[in-house]
Amino acid sequence: MKRDFVMAGFGGQGVLSMGLFLAYAAMIEGKKVSYVPSYGAEMRGGTANCTVTISDREISSPVVAHPQNVVVMNHPSLEKFEPMLKSGGLLLVNGSLVHQDVQRNDIHALVIPCQELANEIGFPQGSNMIMLGALLELTKIIDNNHIYDYLVKTFKGKYMDKMPLNIKAMQTGMDYVRKRDVKILEIA
Repeated sequence: MKRDFVMAGFGGQGVLSMGLFLAYAAMIEGKKVSYVPSYGAEMRGGTANCTVTISDREISSPVVAHPQNVVVMNHPSLEKFEPMLKSGGLLLVNGSLVHQDVQRNDIHALVIPCQELANEIGFPQGSNMIMLGALLELTKIIDNNHIYDYLVKTFKGKYMDKMPLNIKAMQTGMDYVRKRDVKILEIA
């Protein structure tokens, strides 16, 4: 089993944190992991993305030309990464900021109103965690029963006061997927 993930958006949207969590959670479960963050010169508002590869075997290269899973938090990221997504892959789109339809019909796409859901639970900065919860529910790449433990271990005491809200946001993303009965095919 080898799965590739790209998370992309503006700096400050938490895309690197999503990737970091995914990488650490997979490592805690004993999987092989590659995590490659990339961001523009600006700290907030510039481009940010990361690539995470999770495998049962050694990973020969962190370079991923056609990822199996892509999360886009803004419009420029959709334009850049939708064409790169592997046929049959999963594309999650932040519908709160992306107001363009997905162009491909050979992929699985789900548009999620991240900001609206985050506002509903009283955690407006939780859009990324809502998206991460949806991704985890769809891919089952890690054991979702241990999310809280993984969050604490990943961020090692940082933001401990926000952990309950982060968990609530992730659960909201998972519930959003479950309520729509979305099924994703296994990607080879």
